[in-house]
Amino acid sequence: MEQAVIAALLLVGLIIGCGVGAAYARARRGWTDYRTARKTVPGARRTAWLAIRAVVTKLGVIALLLFGAAAYAAAGDDHERAGPAPTPTPTVTATPATRSGR
Repeated sequence: MEQAVIAALLLVGLIIGCGVGAAYARARRGWTDYRTARKTVPGARRTAWLAIRAVVTKLGVIALLLFGAAAYAAAGDDHERAGPAPTPTPTVTATPATRSGR
């Protein structure tokens, strides 16, 4: 009878011990991951700001190019270098009185 009680208590202790051990391992792993992430934050922050700066620089260059293209288009033709423009030629249209076939 004593051996059965001891075996049951041993089994309960093993089950509880496995649960507590797994929880401890999970907490320890979480704490290690937290410390690792805390150490990498300054580097990641610096990388993020560099990426943002690169994007803003590219957007600025594109905006300046668009502004320059719009200013160039708004300036119009250079009349001093332009050759003579063709003159319109008068077209002859038939008047209703001279139309044939009616």
